[in-house]
Amino acid sequence: MFGFGNRTKTEKPKKSFGSQLFEAVFIILPIAFLIRTFGYGLYQVPTGSMETTMLVGERFFADKFSVHFWPAKHGDIISFNNATFDYSKNKWGKLWQQYVWGPENITKRVIGMPGDSVKGVIEEGKPVIYLKKTGETDFKKLEEPYLNKYPLVAIHQSNSNKPLTYKTFDPKFLPENQPYYRMNHSEIQLGAKLAGFYGSPTVKEPGSLFKDTGKIVDTFEVTLANDEYWVMGDNRLNSSDSRVWGPLKKDLIHGKIVYRLWSIDSDSNEAWWNFWIFDLIKHPIDFWKRVRWNRCFEVLR
Repeated sequence: MFGFGNRTKTEKPKKSFGSQLFEAVFIILPIAFLIRTFGYGLYQVPTGSMETTMLVGERFFADKFSVHFWPAKHGDIISFNNATFDYSKNKWGKLWQQYVWGPENITKRVIGMPGDSVKGVIEEGKPVIYLKKTGETDFKKLEEPYLNKYPLVAIHQSNSNKPLTYKTFDPKFLPENQPYYRMNHSEIQLGAKLAGFYGSPTVKEPGSLFKDTGKIVDTFEVTLANDEYWVMGDNRLNSSDSRVWGPLKKDLIHGKIVYRLWSIDSDSNEAWWNFWIFDLIKHPIDFWKRVRWNRCFEVLR
């Protein structure tokens, strides 16, 4: 009577391929880029400079949002652009290098904040850090429970572009049963020979002095400007940090590492073709044996 049965369902017109392409290129991708650049970041560890807090082959989630509003604090683990890179003098060129295409990302721990004074001294043959925070009158010895407490042993890596490297070694375990990295006697023996050839030690004991290009860099004293941080790796014997290249400028910081997502013993993760899915395809059985299950899905301290 009222004609309800005669209503027809209207269909939403389909978007053309050109409209979909426009949305993808000019709307979706820019939004994704902004979120990825200023919201969060995913990082994988290529070196052992932060052992044993962070191991080679681990993947981390970083908060990129809060660092734009709240400064990094003492003890925070931050990600930043390479401080030694020759950045463009042009503002937009530098932004492109920092956020699109430029130097690699580096991860270290914040030791000193803007206005602090940081001093490195040698006491009883071991390096020690003293810190005088902004507003304080005296230096205080810094307690650093996060430092790597294990020795580093020279290892030969046949499947890497760095044939000689140093890895954390727990003396309580045999080489094939190490808790952090898999290794064997052959790799250690060849590593010792290579270390001798390069004039490097076979073993680096915790608390030893660190040298860069033959110079001890554990003694220093610096007062940081209002845009500078002092950052260092937890693995002090295998870390190029502020001891080598000086204070870190605040504008190079772009994230705070907060969560460990994944951990796998992988020496070759620096190249894009060795991302974990390709590693899984190449080594479907061995891949799962190399996963460090006890280190997956953890809040970082």
